[in-house]
Amino acid sequence: MAGNQLGKTRAGGAEWAMHLTGRYPEWWQGKVFDTAVRLWAAGVTAEGTRDNPQRILIGPPQQPAAWGTGMIPAAAIVSTIMGRGAPHGLDSVVVRHGGGGDVQADESVLSFKSFEKGREKWQGETLHGVWFDEEPPLDIYSEGLTRTNATGGITIVTFTPLLGMSDVVLLFLSAGEVEGMGR
Repeated sequence: MAGNQLGKTRAGGAEWAMHLTGRYPEWWQGKVFDTAVRLWAAGVTAEGTRDNPQRILIGPPQQPAAWGTGMIPAAAIVSTIMGRGAPHGLDSVVVRHGGGGDVQADESVLSFKSFEKGREKWQGETLHGVWFDEEPPLDIYSEGLTRTNATGGITIVTFTPLLGMSDVVLLFLSAGEVEGMGR
């Protein structure tokens, strides 16, 4: 949680690119996957997902020739599948994972989602991670979190708390922090 235009989406994209490619910098102390992963990146609407996480990860949506200029380098993009929700919006991307050192070459899959489709569209898949770029409704957050149970995966949320003390915001605050806000 942080204010507007402070780099939250860029930070989320950098982490997702590391997990998708298996290319972790020496200084990285967060979660590391040693195999190819299945990840989702999501925004409020199809357009918002295209204009934010997709743009940061792949490059400018309206310029397919520039895809590969985002956090995922062009050499790591194996293929893209177009979506139907927004012009130039992607459904999914296959990303080359590893191939150097002790990491065997394989392929990760990144899919793009939106909250507007409702919780039902979030059911069923088993994932290594879900990235919510903007604050999701609690039912979608819970469903996304459930997708990572079998893999010991992760969820990240990059957002400005524009909805105030929502149920999702309260999940990230301790009782003491909430109590201190009332004073």
